[in-house]
Amino acid sequence: MATKQASQGGPNIIGDLSGDNKDLNGSESTTRSSNKSMTLSNGGPLSEYWRAEPLSGSERSKVASIIKACTDHDLKKLAALSSTEGGFVEDEVRRMAWPILLGSEDVPEPNTEWKDLPAHKDEAQVALDVNRAFVYYPRNETDAVLDTRRAALTDLIISVLRTHPSLSYFQGYHDIAQVLLLVLGLEPARPALARLSLLKIRDFLLPTITGTESQLKLLIPLLYVSDPDLYKQISGLQPFFALAAVLTMFAHDVQEYGGISRLFDYLLSHDAVSLIYMTVAMITLRKDELLDIEEDEPEMLYAVLSKLPRTLDLEGLIRRTEGLRERFPMEKLPPRVWRSISTFSVLKTTLDLEATSRQDLHDGEVWLDLHAKEIQRQKAREETIKKMRKTAYLYRKPASAVVLAVFVGALSVWLGRSGNASASPIIRLANNVQQRVVHSIAQALGFRI
Repeated sequence: MATKQASQGGPNIIGDLSGDNKDLNGSESTTRSSNKSMTLSNGGPLSEYWRAEPLSGSERSKVASIIKACTDHDLKKLAALSSTEGGFVEDEVRRMAWPILLGSEDVPEPNTEWKDLPAHKDEAQVALDVNRAFVYYPRNETDAVLDTRRAALTDLIISVLRTHPSLSYFQGYHDIAQVLLLVLGLEPARPALARLSLLKIRDFLLPTITGTESQLKLLIPLLYVSDPDLYKQISGLQPFFALAAVLTMFAHDVQEYGGISRLFDYLLSHDAVSLIYMTVAMITLRKDELLDIEEDEPEMLYAVLSKLPRTLDLEGLIRRTEGLRERFPMEKLPPRVWRSISTFSVLKTTLDLEATSRQDLHDGEVWLDLHAKEIQRQKAREETIKKMRKTAYLYRKPASAVVLAVFVGALSVWLGRSGNASASPIIRLANNVQQRVVHSIAQALGFRI
């Protein structure tokens, strides 16, 4: 099949390890130049960025382990290997591992039926964002080549959105799609992006930003239990400084193709909550810099937190992420923090890797719908409570006046029954006060008397 040939071009690491190719780097320049036009014409992977140098002995051994885990469909082993230095090592190996991790390994034949489906409501925004794609990588490409890549990216995103119209596009989604396109190629990226969207980043594709906010709200409590000093420094900030990083799985911020591919090795191998741990790990990597900022300079804190450090140790970041997860499971967060997360959130529906691999796109669409309706009900309750409080505030004076009127009336009755003639002026005064109170109540309630 054409798509499979495109994704298997270049130095055949997988074939070499199985004995099919004795010369890993033989005639590589010829292979690259011949594959470049092929991959661009059919939306294939970014083959020209495959590694030129041969694998070391330890890398060859690791790649063999990855291939065996893929063959055995051993997701736990793949997750463990993704956590070790170098991740999946090389794009050719990623093309085998990523689809298995996402459950999209059965690559379908090219399908153009989606083009006949109704346009998605967000296609105009997709066009604007795709025009800004491929800024950092690939490098040194002509405008014609970039136009071809952007056309493939548009094709990829719109095919997923039209096929699953309940998804709501967000700015930055194209950054994620771009990584899948460059690593996998267009056709394998279609089912991969669809499953990633509906089963692992579904909260970001809800009609409102509420699902994303719920994830961001875990950051500060996680800092509270893991680093009290850093928590104290930034606890006064809203966690929107991490919005771009979380929404795009760091694809918007990491400017190196090899770097973002490495992070995706880890994030695609683990459940959705790993992204939250990685975001907190990223914050803690900048602890010294953040603690040097005065507490009365929130703008400076926000500016530092919203950008990645100039030099980023990816392997150190992943080790720190693993450590945070092991020492501070979500269940240990302050009371009700984890319980407040919806049962329909990807944070809870992806906890079991094996179960996630068996989920289908229909499951994701059902959870998306249930989560959206749950958010609507929650918003309706909040609006009702808000209106009730506003009503209580507006009528707080009339309510007090009612109490006063009742008291004055009771006083008048008591004085009248006492038969005390000297009380007559008091009774007249009480009646006068009562009439004024009733008049004020009527005005407040909109009645004319």
